Amino acid sequence: MPTKTAISTKDAPAAIGPYTQAIRVGDTLFTSGQIPIDPATGNLVAGGITEQTTRVLENLKAVLAAAGIDFIHVVKTTVFLKDMKDFAAMNEVYAKYFAAHGAIPPARSTVQVAALPREAMVEIECLAKEDAG
Repeated sequence: MPTKTAISTKDAPAAIGPYTQAIRVGDTLFTSGQIPIDPATGNLVAGGITEQTTRVLENLKAVLAAAGIDFIHVVKTTVFLKDMKDFAAMNEVYAKYFAAHGAIPPARSTVQVAALPREAMVEIECLAKEDAG
């Protein structure tokens, strides 16, 4: 049976509850959802959906890096939006991280939710495989 290993980094916000930034099981990494909190200040970033999506993806990038992988290894994401009207703007930022330079973007689900922690506009979680890419 594969061992479950916690992954964490100070370059992404610390967990604000009883969870881990990511868990590795075998060659698979499961990240917790990241919201647009600046890890240096612990505060939600200023601005709209563009700034918030950028911060979320930078947080995920840090968690992936702590596991020794990057966005090319991500095979599935789930995006939670407070307002589906923000989809196009979120998608524009998302594409810069996941579809750059001809990379195959991961599978994705995007849903609108009633609310997110800390009044965030976006939260993203992902599933990555070390041998993907």
